[in-house]
Amino acid sequence: MRRLCENGSRLVPKLTRFAPASETLYEPAVTAAALSRLTLTNFRSYTQADLVLDGRPVFLVGPNGAGKTNLLEAVSLFMPGRGLRGSSLAEVGRRLPGEAQGRAWSVAAVVSTKGEETQLGTGVESPGASRRTVRIDGETLPPGRLADHLRQVWLTPAQDRLFLDGATDRRRFFDRLVFAAIPRHAAHAQAYERAQRERMRLLTREGAAPDAAWLDALEARLAEAGALMAEARATTLWALQSEIDGRGMRPFPQAKLSLTGEWEQMSAAGAEIADIEAKLARALAQARPRDASAGRALTGPHRGDLAVIHAEKDRPAAECSTGEQKALILNLILAQAARLARAASAPSPILLLDEVAAHLDRRRRAALFDEIEALGLQAFMTGTDAHLFDELRNRAQGFAVEGAALDPLD
Repeated sequence: MRRLCENGSRLVPKLTRFAPASETLYEPAVTAAALSRLTLTNFRSYTQADLVLDGRPVFLVGPNGAGKTNLLEAVSLFMPGRGLRGSSLAEVGRRLPGEAQGRAWSVAAVVSTKGEETQLGTGVESPGASRRTVRIDGETLPPGRLADHLRQVWLTPAQDRLFLDGATDRRRFFDRLVFAAIPRHAAHAQAYERAQRERMRLLTREGAAPDAAWLDALEARLAEAGALMAEARATTLWALQSEIDGRGMRPFPQAKLSLTGEWEQMSAAGAEIADIEAKLARALAQARPRDASAGRALTGPHRGDLAVIHAEKDRPAAECSTGEQKALILNLILAQAARLARAASAPSPILLLDEVAAHLDRRRRAALFDEIEALGLQAFMTGTDAHLFDELRNRAQGFAVEGAALDPLD
């Protein structure tokens, strides 16, 4: 009886899922990781930018379009994937009016962990490149190795509608929280998506009937990756709920979390990964005619959803006010950050909070800043008004951003 641990291996006994939640609200990061330098070259609006950082939280202030979010996006690329905007490689390269495509670009950083420094770099060496290069201490490595040195959790204005938009956006948001704790979850999700695309291509191809043996093989891959995805999601959800429950009443509303997907619910109920995999493989085989007719796969972990209830009001998050919804999302992010900050086996997370102060009253803004500082985490936050960060003065580094120029604030 085995359960996924935070590094993605299956080495933790299932009974650990029922361990009691921590009663400590503020605990400093065990392996605090922080950027001590950030350098951008031909990235978005920046020809060149160089920030020297001291590990404290960072707030960026400036008008809309000044380049604040561009800096957060640059940091987000020190993780596998396409960053917090989900942009293509060509989109992030600096492009002047009249230029057909973006230039070659790079982002570099120095990460300090326990007094040791690691050099990270990523970018494209020529315009139109299909893949970005990742270097760690000068060695070219796969993007997945970035997670050995940095973990990130982010919140963007697009996520303000998380509870109002479709299930796809909630799955992506939740999978990002899962990935921060279990980096292999991203590889499982990518394997699942590749196999699913190929399966649907076969099922919807006109002419000859699809090769049954090839479909069996694809569905076996789907079932294996899908079972691991469901397990990682269920494990993360349980851990987040335990963290939220153990932190008691705070300025951020308590949440009751659940996953609606059949496969995640099987895992939450204690089913073994092998049992989930076998059942999913059978369901996929039986669904071939229906999926072929619909033109899309109608069963699998890609169909699940995250449900969030405002605990005090016993009301779905979608029915709460805009401010309450923002606070509920922040509570999920802070709960995951607190968990990861205590993990001795992984670097503490960096928080990227774009326009975080929007829709938060002064009391909740102050509580957010207090939690970030008490957890010992580096956070990058943006806002249009410096007064939004008054409670953070003298506890963080502030920069004014305008015209792709960065000036320290007193």
